[in-house]
Amino acid sequence: MKAIFNKTVIAQSDKIVVVEGNNYFPLESINMDYFTETTHRSTCPWKGEASYYTVKVNDEISENAAWFYKNPKDAAKEIKNHVAFWKNVSVEK
Repeated sequence: MKAIFNKTVIAQSDKIVVVEGNNYFPLESINMDYFTETTHRSTCPWKGEASYYTVKVNDEISENAAWFYKNPKDAAKEIKNHVAFWKNVSVEK
């Protein structure tokens, strides 16, 4: 699968983990040149605290468009070191 933003592939992997309909890409499959960690956080009762990245490709920016769990709870350990996308990032096969 590929994650695409502003007509650019920002992540690509065949080792996707799907949780609650979201495709989580392994951390090593994303191109970190396009990502900047933000201070935004959210909390899921069973996954734990999510951290976010802003995605920037050329002059196009999508704030907090990717999220990940640095230290997920045991029930969500399969998504440790994985990143999921939303907002203006499309995920395609």
